[in-house]
Amino acid sequence: MSSQTPIEIPRWIDLVLLPLFNLVLAFAVSAVVLVAIGQSPWQVLTLLIQGAFGSAAGVGYTLYYATTFVFTGLAVAVAYHCGLFNIGAEGQAMMGGLGVGLAALALGPTAPAWLVLPAMVLTAVAFGVLWAAVPGALQAWRGSHIVITTIMFNFIASSLLIYLLVGVLKEPGNMSPETRAFGPAAQVPGMHTLLAALGIEWPRTPLNASLLLAVAALVGVQLLLWRTRLGYALRAVGSSPHAALYAGIEPKSLIVVAMAISGGLAGLVGINEIGGVHNRLIADFVAGAGFAGIAVSLIGRNHPFGIALAALLFGALYQGGAELAFEIQGFSRDMVFTLQGLIVLFAGAMAQVAAPWLTRAWFAFRPVPRGMAEAAHG
Repeated sequence: MSSQTPIEIPRWIDLVLLPLFNLVLAFAVSAVVLVAIGQSPWQVLTLLIQGAFGSAAGVGYTLYYATTFVFTGLAVAVAYHCGLFNIGAEGQAMMGGLGVGLAALALGPTAPAWLVLPAMVLTAVAFGVLWAAVPGALQAWRGSHIVITTIMFNFIASSLLIYLLVGVLKEPGNMSPETRAFGPAAQVPGMHTLLAALGIEWPRTPLNASLLLAVAALVGVQLLLWRTRLGYALRAVGSSPHAALYAGIEPKSLIVVAMAISGGLAGLVGINEIGGVHNRLIADFVAGAGFAGIAVSLIGRNHPFGIALAALLFGALYQGGAELAFEIQGFSRDMVFTLQGLIVLFAGAMAQVAAPWLTRAWFAFRPVPRGMAEAAHG
């Protein structure tokens, strides 16, 4: 029997055309839903774009949301390349925020900003690393499924954070479960402040210097996965653990390393939210961004460049969706969530449904090589 060689989808279709096709399909179905509820799809799309990109303030809010989604999207992607499905970015982000809060509360009142801010970043990463490394170790040495353990660790992180905010860290005299304000030294500089120092006028928005961390994280993950021996080993384990072991690569330790890196990336959400916006530790600062990171990573094809674009898309949906709920009478936030859900469905969960059609269309205009054609027909 002759060996069969499958016809693989061209890489540019997989990384560019397929996500765009899925996105267009999601918006088309969304338009049908909008018409069914009596709304104008064109008006909704116009206001969505205007709300997200029509003003400097809108851009600021969009980039602020996108910053968080970059961190959680990368957290999912790094683990994915090692063959792991990390759905614990929500809890890892919570623990990162806890680390930020503890560092700010301990150092903020007395230490200068040049010491406090790096300490907040380091503790955010460290707490995320430790929280993710435990499920990684359970997967590697005990065979516990990473999906189950990371789900459970999300609940544990939430319960632990609530316990600390209610019983240990809560500001005296405050009825809300939150700490006292950190103080100026622990405030991550706003982007309007940084741009003002360069002579650029920018409106005051939640966008802060964490955006620079997100860019550095995108570049760092790109270099790590495709320009280092560690990245090659991680991808080798993700492709085939048995082949990697045969090649002298230890899968168990790399599973823990991959999860630790993922947790550290998710922990940086605490810098953007706690250090950059709230300036105090609160309970619900993650607000589902860890789960949104799964969709961001899938839509971005688990590649840093794609994740940057997908994070920007979700940032636009969050900011533009808020404008829609404000501007259009009868358009609730639930409808915005429906739009986001359709995009996740078509661009994430059903990402590969259209792949065979696009591949056949591609090869219909470009002849298949003789050997591949013979193999495809048996």
